[in-house]
Amino acid sequence: MNTEVVIVGGGIQGCSTAYHLAKRGVQVTVLEKDWVSRHASGVNAGGVRLLGRDVAEVPLSKAAMALWPTLDEELEADTGFRARSLINIAADEADMETLYKRREVMHGLGYTHEQIIDQKELRERLPHVSPFCVGGVVSETDGYAIPYQSTLAFRRAAERHGARFVEGKAVERIRKVGPNWLIETRDDRYECKHLVNCAGAWAEKMSVMIGDNVPLTHSAPMLMITTRMPHFATPVVGAVSRPLSFKQFENGTVLIGGGSKGFADRDNNRTRLDYKKLAIGAKNVAEFFPIMKTASINRMWAGLEAYMPDNLPVIGASVNAENAWHAFGFSAHGFQMGPIVGQVMADLVTGSKVGFDLHPFRIDRFERKVL
Repeated sequence: MNTEVVIVGGGIQGCSTAYHLAKRGVQVTVLEKDWVSRHASGVNAGGVRLLGRDVAEVPLSKAAMALWPTLDEELEADTGFRARSLINIAADEADMETLYKRREVMHGLGYTHEQIIDQKELRERLPHVSPFCVGGVVSETDGYAIPYQSTLAFRRAAERHGARFVEGKAVERIRKVGPNWLIETRDDRYECKHLVNCAGAWAEKMSVMIGDNVPLTHSAPMLMITTRMPHFATPVVGAVSRPLSFKQFENGTVLIGGGSKGFADRDNNRTRLDYKKLAIGAKNVAEFFPIMKTASINRMWAGLEAYMPDNLPVIGASVNAENAWHAFGFSAHGFQMGPIVGQVMADLVTGSKVGFDLHPFRIDRFERKVL
């Protein structure tokens, strides 16, 4: 089967890329080994976060943040986006000193979206926070969306523009045939001019077949959600130096993250929970917010996520093959950037001007240079 572009991976990066390409009239096929939004893009916490980004990511993240408020209208779907602000809590004066130092760096780069708040304002915004907390930092535009709904919205919008999605077809072989790429699954063959690797936790396997080596690892970040509770927190909440992350939804349930990792079995498409770590995470939330001591956990899960050594993604061209592109390794914080990453990938594939510096995200940034 011939097509202009094949995208490997049906997460939010792959679906967003498919949408932006199809909207420009490009013939695109997405190959997903399971089903769209099966892994990281369907089971993450849904944070739409500009706060605390690595400085290399800030331009992309700011551009993505500008897109989220109108995304429902553009995609003709409900992404579940809510702008609620995000507050990272300072537990002590050492945390506040960390915030002051970061503010100096950010202001030096011209970024003023992170605003430090004192203990009084923290308690005004979060009345149920523990008395030991001394302040924090807030980004007013931040919030959350529903991961599965958002990814599916991009998929359906892409399909309306003519994109084709093929699920349940794992890529087994990739090779170059003249100027084109030949991609083989167990049952089918696809020939295309451009190949885009958005394969998430399996992306380094695709990279090797393309001709690029990359030190990608994978893990299983865990989440848990409570039964409904009285409303006590409007902002999304994190912490400066402790593993704290949660948000209370409109129905009263509280989603708790924090970065604790379970057990990842990538070869068998499975994850297992580490209940000891989950218990530590629950205890940590209750220390910051004593009201959470009464919470009942309703459900717990983990997803497979791809990580780079520097926690920055790979975005850009292959260094060893023509007409091959990568967008993966978002290290558990790529969901928010999905709308803009798809646009950037479409620019790369179509030869349009890219308005961002992608040098920090190049795939060969860890390779030793021979002098």
